[in-house]
Order: sequence, then structure tokens, then C-alpha cells
Amino acid sequence: MRDDKFCKSNCPFTRAIGTIGNKWKPIILNVIQKRTVRFGQLDAIIPNITRKVLTEQLKELEEDGIVYRVAYKELPPRVEYSLTEKGLAFLPILEQIKEWNAKFEVVSVESLFN
Repeated sequence: MRDDKFCKSNCPFTRAIGTIGNKWKPIILNVIQKRTVRFGQLDAIIPNITRKVLTEQLKELEEDGIVYRVAYKELPPRVEYSLTEKGLAFLPILEQIKEWNAKFEVVSVESLFN
């Protein structure tokens, strides 16, 4: 759930963290990347996220202008998500985070002895 005191802060860093800095949002953005993804695909790809939390996070990302949502009037209902220009602009930052993690990833004890 969103903590509005972070999103309404005067500090740009605090606002940014309030927008994208929780457990699931970077993972969701990483899955969507530069393609269109259905809700069911996100639910299947992202492990351990409940449908309720996924729905809440996608709604917040949409409200923040990071994700674009299209709901089709079909049966069964179909909803697709893609990144907006603002969301696409976050991808290089996400890539840097992945590179940072890879650079400083903890080496397992077993690999030290092989």
C-alpha cells in the first residue's frame, strides 16, 4: 500500500522512493519492460504475489503515470498493461540496479572451495 507522506514529500528522492520503492513495483516494471502484458501473465510470472497486491500495485503505477492500462469489453474480461514514457524512462535505472546487484552479489561458500 502506498504511503502518501513519501509521495508528497518535498524531497525528490523521497518522492521517487515513494513512487517505485517497494517490494513489488520494480519487479512488475521489470516483467513488463517494452511489451504489453496481460494481468494473468503478470500473475503467472511473478512468484509469491497475491492477485490483490498485484492489482493494488498496478493501480498505483497507473495513477503515477508509469503504467498504461487498457481494459477490453470482452467476455472473459481482458486487461493489458504497458509502460508509459515515464515508465520506459525508468528502465535504464532498473538496469543499473541489476548491474549493481550482479557486481556485488554474495559469493556462495561452496564456490570458494571449487
